Amino acid sequence: MTGTNKLSDKRLKSLLGVARDAPAMFADGEGLSVRASKQGKLSWVFSYRLGGRDSRLERLTLGKYPDMSLKMARDKRDKCRQWLAGGFDPKTELELSTQETLKPVTVKDALEYWLVNYARKKRSDEELIRAQFCKHIYPRLGHYPIARCETRHWVTCFDAISEKQPKTAGRMLQNSKQALRFCKVRRYASSDALAFLTVQDVGESFGRRDRVLSDNELADLWRFTYNNRQRDYYPRLLKILILFGCRTMEARLSKWSEWDFSLWLWTVPKEHSKTREKIVRPIPEGIRQWLKDLKRETAKTGLLLGEERTRQSVSLKGRRLYKTFHHAEQWTLHDLRRTFSTGLSDSGIAPHIVELLLGHALQGTMAIYNKSLYLPEKLNALSIWFDRLEVISGNHDNVSLLNVSYK
Repeated sequence: MTGTNKLSDKRLKSLLGVARDAPAMFADGEGLSVRASKQGKLSWVFSYRLGGRDSRLERLTLGKYPDMSLKMARDKRDKCRQWLAGGFDPKTELELSTQETLKPVTVKDALEYWLVNYARKKRSDEELIRAQFCKHIYPRLGHYPIARCETRHWVTCFDAISEKQPKTAGRMLQNSKQALRFCKVRRYASSDALAFLTVQDVGESFGRRDRVLSDNELADLWRFTYNNRQRDYYPRLLKILILFGCRTMEARLSKWSEWDFSLWLWTVPKEHSKTREKIVRPIPEGIRQWLKDLKRETAKTGLLLGEERTRQSVSLKGRRLYKTFHHAEQWTLHDLRRTFSTGLSDSGIAPHIVELLLGHALQGTMAIYNKSLYLPEKLNALSIWFDRLEVISGNHDNVSLLNVSYK
């Protein structure tokens, strides 16, 4: 019998389990053979040369018979011949394809790769996103090979989230899309399953908020910050957020080492800043004694607020605080920044000073050439803002406020 496909199932079955004095090879053709061991076990072998007839003969074990059928072995042989024709070593390609099949990159692997290699360096919400992935994505899709997780699988997952939390579903889609795009660019894993999905397809957008607290609402909060009970976390947090217009993270993670009582400056380090840039804010005179008193209470912890609470717990409490004050319209802790910005603008503070106090980068050529900290202007702005808070909360008599437009 010559040519290819010399073996048959009948022939293979006759060889299987038959003991022999020495191993033997039985050719099927085009590089494929079956090797019979002395114990009668059969293994498929593909023989080839990488550099022509003068190069060394390579033998690659493809699998065992009958686990790998004759048809499967021939298909694998044809694949090896295709690799050879393309200039690839079948041994290397088989190892890579087997690894991809047996140990594929999963959805969880891909999302974690993005969290560690991108979000950890470029974003300030790595742990929050991971917590959301752990709650919503990993239990449903985490074990799926990313290459086999189709759009329909993702949609089913997002639909389940959207039933109770449509905005969270939208946020999960946005983060997942960014993660898969990052993995593809870095050649870690490739999936286009989310490429054409939009937030509207799976949930709702968070949208742009425009909530600004009224003077009466702000006065309620400012009076609340004068609560002097020991270890009262939220009055302290609110005082810092309202007066400085800072992000919650900046106050929540603040250490006493950031507060300079000789120069009266608060310097937010890069690692606590969303923009990864240092933020320097003067400390107005009106709050200095309060800070001294607070330091006596919390200095031993090293933390401004005496303890570090998680972003999730503070955010959840912040979304519910409006009920504590019996305010009709909901507000969040982030809305205090918008209130701060609006209040300073209404008091005639220059826009670029407001932006710097918020921790935003200056735009255009100012960002390139202007590196001034504007400390006197910032101090003046925060002093005006402190006085305004004192007035609206009833701590100043016979004083009224005037709104001034900046020109």
